Amino acid sequence: MGKLSRREMLQTTAAGTAGLAAVSLPGAALAGVPSQDEVTLRFQVNYNFYIDVVEAYKSVAPHVTVEAVQVTGTDHAEVATKILASLAAGNPVDIGYAATEATQLYAGEGLAMGLKDRLLDQADDFMEYFSDVSAVLTETMLFEGDLYQLPRDFNAANMYLNMNLLNEAGIEVPGEDWTIEEFTDMAKALTGLGEAGDSFGFAWPNRLWGGWMPWIFVNETNILTEEKAPGGEWFWDTFYADDPWAEGRGGGYRWPEPQANNPAVVEALEYVVSLTADGYAPTAELGFSENLAGFFANDKIAMFPAGGFFTGFLEANGMAKDTFDVQFWPNWKSQRHQLGVGAAWILNGGANVEAAWDFVKWNTRRDVMELIGFFKDNSTLTTPARRSMCNAERFERTGPANWHVFYDTVDARPDTGPIPAPVFSIELTNIFTRYTSLAVSLEQSPQDALDNMQAELEDLYARNA
Repeated sequence: MGKLSRREMLQTTAAGTAGLAAVSLPGAALAGVPSQDEVTLRFQVNYNFYIDVVEAYKSVAPHVTVEAVQVTGTDHAEVATKILASLAAGNPVDIGYAATEATQLYAGEGLAMGLKDRLLDQADDFMEYFSDVSAVLTETMLFEGDLYQLPRDFNAANMYLNMNLLNEAGIEVPGEDWTIEEFTDMAKALTGLGEAGDSFGFAWPNRLWGGWMPWIFVNETNILTEEKAPGGEWFWDTFYADDPWAEGRGGGYRWPEPQANNPAVVEALEYVVSLTADGYAPTAELGFSENLAGFFANDKIAMFPAGGFFTGFLEANGMAKDTFDVQFWPNWKSQRHQLGVGAAWILNGGANVEAAWDFVKWNTRRDVMELIGFFKDNSTLTTPARRSMCNAERFERTGPANWHVFYDTVDARPDTGPIPAPVFSIELTNIFTRYTSLAVSLEQSPQDALDNMQAELEDLYARNA
């Protein structure tokens, strides 16, 4: 017998473990009373955020126990790596959670269940939900013509502004159509302020989403070539028939080949490296954006890329709502924004598919989504996928004044698109962040770093052909 590929191994593992009892990964039972027909659903989630949801679900399905499986990591790639390792070890989850970084990974490896047939059979039940969710968001959940996830939340990379530092510098919040030249001038003027005179005009985390990727997008390029897969008519014609933003969308995104060292990408990296070299930005470190929220709240950072989730982090760090604001990303050659979308996925062929589907479907209701800890009591630890939940009331407590920017990034800007994340996104992310570090630390020039990145990406594509 020949050696199994990773895809074959994972598909075999998923099928072989589907009937196993829930074991191993630490879990917390959140609901349900043992009974003869009890079903236990293993759900990859931080259970602290879903306690109220599962308590409410008891009245709908008292025979179902939801067991939370919490998986953490420095980024979404590390989380996905741990989930794959758990599956390979025979410890499946019935319901996982994936942001854009891993959507195509789970779908392409045959681990996530396609939802097309179920959605068409129960279309009337989803009309209200999809009418409340931007087509820009749902398109990212399509892969080769099928839909694999129902968006729960998203975040586009907008520009956060520290009003304490802007006021000290005598700078007003820029307009929606501000430019990269205005940004550069602001970054310079906002450096060296604050009580200790040690503020940076701009900072960013080294990650695939919201690092220097926004600069790549507004320079009208990407590190991978981009195209739309065929298919998807069943979805758009059923749920978005009257939505002009749905026109021209297909069966999901494809990433045919790497182009990391094309001149526009090199130009974008040269620009962000110059911000560090000139002292306007610190050296970017690996990790999620919340790691830098404290520095922003303490007036060490003037501008920062983040989505609606950052409002909750700033509140947790004691920052008042009138001390920060947000704006669209600056215009360079374009003003195209990048985003990531998150949602649950169901293990394909799992032992509890029907119960998992019922639970995931139930979670699309607005009244249920309002119970999720990310959103409850108008907290905002991520941006709701439902536009009706992105309103003045939600941001009354945390701010910012320009809260409309979050959903307008997808509702008023239909060219906003997902970060590049093909099936082999874990390897892509590791290559991308490693060479980014080498360039920003000045160990390699931007051109050399991107030439080397391109070579590794070409090898990655060849191995996955």
